[in-house]
Amino acid sequence: MQPALHITAYSLITRNKIFKNGQLVYEQPGSSDEFLNAAYAHFEISYPKFHKMDQLCKLGFLATEILLKGTGHSEKYGETETGLVLSNANSSLDVDLKYAKTIQTGASPALFVYTLPNIVIGEISIRWHFKGENAFFVFKQFDGNFIVKYVNGLFENKLIKNCICGWVDILKEDYRALLFLVETTDSENAMTFTAGNLNQLNQQEHG
Repeated sequence: MQPALHITAYSLITRNKIFKNGQLVYEQPGSSDEFLNAAYAHFEISYPKFHKMDQLCKLGFLATEILLKGTGHSEKYGETETGLVLSNANSSLDVDLKYAKTIQTGASPALFVYTLPNIVIGEISIRWHFKGENAFFVFKQFDGNFIVKYVNGLFENKLIKNCICGWVDILKEDYRALLFLVETTDSENAMTFTAGNLNQLNQQEHG
């Protein structure tokens, strides 16, 4: 019998604010690019490749950093035991539009490498040495029912022992990342991993 799954942590980045488990941990005015770069500096993350990433990857990268900070994740799990299941509405359109503009004067290889939405999974995996199951889906809107069904399937088939899942979307100045850490471990502040809880957290507009 599969152990009960719990949301042991979640992070939210939207409208120039960053939240961890519902608590505001950072706020800074500015454009999306200015905000993401300032947040990277604020949390004293040392990963020079961050500055070469497109906006979608920066957003997902930061949301994962905030999500896993203080969890001891690397000590608890092996490289193949973490699943990554992400989704959004705009795919890689933010960088696609920027890349299209460069075609007139000479296509930019630096932008072209990011013209697939699942590249954000690759950047997160490189950073954290993840080698487990992963998938990226494009929906019109956040779908907690699908996420729960898909992630439950990975656990039921014993393909993973924990999962980072949720939403990472950006188009120009409209951006939102909401990531959940799903584990079999229970804790005082953990929530049961259900579609209702995911959808409820997604509907909350903090601050």
